[in-house]
Amino acid sequence: MKVVIAAAGTGGHINPGIAIANKIMEKEPDSKIIFIGTDRGLENDLVPRAGYELKHIDAYGINRKINLDNIKRLYKTIKSVGQARKILEEFKPDVIFGTGGYICVSVGMAAKKLKIPIVLHESNAFPGVAIKLLSKKAKKVLVGFEDAKSRIPNAKEVIVTGTPSKITDKRITLKDADRIRKELQISNNLPIVLVFGGSQGARSINEALVGIIANKLNTNYQLVWAAGQGNYNDIKQELNTKKINIENISNTKILPYIYNMQEVMELSDLVVSRSGAMTITEISTIGKPAIFIPFPFATENHQEYNAKVLENVGAAKIILDKDLTYTKLDTLIKELISNKQKLAEMGNKAKTVAKRNVADNIYLEIKKAISK
Repeated sequence: MKVVIAAAGTGGHINPGIAIANKIMEKEPDSKIIFIGTDRGLENDLVPRAGYELKHIDAYGINRKINLDNIKRLYKTIKSVGQARKILEEFKPDVIFGTGGYICVSVGMAAKKLKIPIVLHESNAFPGVAIKLLSKKAKKVLVGFEDAKSRIPNAKEVIVTGTPSKITDKRITLKDADRIRKELQISNNLPIVLVFGGSQGARSINEALVGIIANKLNTNYQLVWAAGQGNYNDIKQELNTKKINIENISNTKILPYIYNMQEVMELSDLVVSRSGAMTITEISTIGKPAIFIPFPFATENHQEYNAKVLENVGAAKIILDKDLTYTKLDTLIKELISNKQKLAEMGNKAKTVAKRNVADNIYLEIKKAISK
């Protein structure tokens, strides 16, 4: 199989593409796969690191403001269709797999002209502009959540597959749990609240956590907080001004990043986070209760729609970013952790949203698109 994967910008677009590339190579080791992205996004790190070739085109996301910069971006994006077409003509793929975002528009338009089958994947509950624009041209649109189905009315076929993730439903052992507690220097006596805001952290969540710590509110729960690589030192300095040593805070472990997220999430009693599609996928796969603070500037407000997927089944609570304060967050955390049975019920409800065998099912749909 020869496949071109269009994925650019953020990990939310790129990682699902890599997961499917890996699945194709597992099923058909003789396959040839290349990625198309830009020279600006995370794809330049993640794709080569995963062992795949990355081709560049000069495409951009276009906002609705009319200004010179936006006109230049539009011109370059239109021109990038020709760049994509040249790559496709040379590579001669059997199928295009696009994971959303502006890169899909350029590659998808070129593929349509060359009559190459297109399969799209949308991770979010509220589909992006690129997916909606290309949905008529694609053979199939695969979606992460049932809620997205009705929001792509012009697609020929919409199939709920889920979103591929490194997180599995495999449970950690008691021995592993003890090891992680020792590594994090946390006890077995208090509930664990895992807090993160994405790979770079989230300023409003971080500010709320500083308020909780500075006022010593988490006396009956422990915080394991991934503050974000770019924010860790700033938080360290801010805590220093309050005469708090970031390395020695009661009931609190602050890290720049959590690399073993599955293990730490398994160990946690409650998750507090943004609500990107990948985060929803991970939380539902493991089955954890959550408090979501959706990123308010996400395109089409899709993070709030994502959060509602779990809120609607009783697995999560939502605090809007504009309403977030450290006292409000602390109050809700305490309300939830005070009822172990309620937490367990929320976790089980989260599992009802999870999809199984996601990568395998997407692989099969790609195969069907080629054979039709």
